[in-house]
Amino acid sequence: MPQPYRPHRLSRQSSIGRRLRAAVVTVTITAGIMAAVSPVDAGATPETCSAGWESTTLATGLGVLENLEPDGEDGFYVTGIQNGVLYHVDAAGHVETVLTNLDHPAGVRLVGHFLYFLTNNAVRPGPPTGTLQRLDTATGATTTLLTGLNAPNGLLLLPDGDLLISDLPYFSPPGGISRFRPATGQFTPVWSAVAQPNGLALTPDRSAVYTENTFASQIVRIPLDAPDAPTVVARIPGLVAGTDDMESTAAGTLFVAGNVSAAIHQVDPDTGASCASYTGSGGIPPNGPTSVRIAPDGKGWALYVTGFDGALRRLRPPPGIDLTPAYQDTPRR
Repeated sequence: MPQPYRPHRLSRQSSIGRRLRAAVVTVTITAGIMAAVSPVDAGATPETCSAGWESTTLATGLGVLENLEPDGEDGFYVTGIQNGVLYHVDAAGHVETVLTNLDHPAGVRLVGHFLYFLTNNAVRPGPPTGTLQRLDTATGATTTLLTGLNAPNGLLLLPDGDLLISDLPYFSPPGGISRFRPATGQFTPVWSAVAQPNGLALTPDRSAVYTENTFASQIVRIPLDAPDAPTVVARIPGLVAGTDDMESTAAGTLFVAGNVSAAIHQVDPDTGASCASYTGSGGIPPNGPTSVRIAPDGKGWALYVTGFDGALRRLRPPPGIDLTPAYQDTPRR
């Protein structure tokens, strides 16, 4: 069982209800997706490239999980979107409860000893009530930095220290990606007006970011110097993949969580080709992976994955796959 959280200084940098609500969203948007996707593309099955990947479950029973972030000490911060909890899972797999009574916590990023996280990623009528908050992991104090966000989901730290926030408002537009500068408090509400963004990842050359139109399963590239000029670089085959959080490697490969397809999709943004490098977490969809991060695994790297099924998993790659991350916002020991 999760234990109460004790603040510490870092030396380095009911699942059924949630799935039913997500399933309602999936069914409702199907007609719109069918209009935008050809029958051949919609009926295609993702190619499988899962041979040789090794999956290990590190923690279970945490409710519906949404996002994770390495803590720099071989552990992770994990958000429980349904039960409103921020967890910490240490290197031995022990689970602590860091914060409770949060409103649908989503994206989370660690910057030094400050942990930034989003709340109110929910399907809900009425005015936007999402927040960006910051936890001081040394003292346990929390500070609310932004309010009125529209169902904020993904969170990304840029090399210049700014944070990007993807707003996935379902049926309450506008959405898009906003930008926040913690050093000054400067906030740009619609930095990029992309449709239905979710996950966020930096390109290896740090000149652009990837996101997706999660309803259309499209992977989108946004230049940092031209956020109003996004381009679609790939589409995950099938009707609805439920594209969610993503991570990029220094070699240029994207790993994208598919919470409906129950897979981690390996995408080549240069060619648009993709395959499923991990499949699992079966059952009534959506019941698959929600977030994927690259983090240290001994002397190498592995993928770490959260899911709607309440589990944190480690995916070790087969020989020949380089998981060196495109950009490390949490240094390895």
